[in-house]
Amino acid sequence: MKILALLLAISFVFSVYAQEKKVSHTSRQLYNTIRTQDSLLFAAFNSQNLPLMKTFFSRKLEWFQDNGGLITYDTVFSNFAQMYTRPYKLTRTLQLGSLEVHPIKDYGAIEIGTHQFKHIENGKLEIGTFKFLMIWKVTNGQWQITRVVSYGH
Repeated sequence: MKILALLLAISFVFSVYAQEKKVSHTSRQLYNTIRTQDSLLFAAFNSQNLPLMKTFFSRKLEWFQDNGGLITYDTVFSNFAQMYTRPYKLTRTLQLGSLEVHPIKDYGAIEIGTHQFKHIENGKLEIGTFKFLMIWKVTNGQWQITRVVSYGH
């Protein structure tokens, strides 16, 4: 009876391991590519270079924001243009240690992280820290964002 129980336990353990999902490995090259793309995108954002920013996004962009809903490409850039007319300058920094990159087979990559936005308003430093997820698609070596999920506002 003890042998039967032991065999059942071993069988159970092996079936659990067999059902475990395999997670795709993120290569150092992919991680560095997405980290670089993120850095270039937000250098353009911080310098308010709207034409350069547009090159990082697909025209088929879908931007989901927890408190703003679904926003399309044209609305996103209309919002950015309006934001750049404000008297204060908003800057973004990626929070150290928060960046995750995961490959998407035959498509591109998922970027997940936490970023901080700062600006001075009415003489006071305003800081907001938010979570985000971006889906990057690579076509002929060019990386563009097709989806953004911004949350935690």
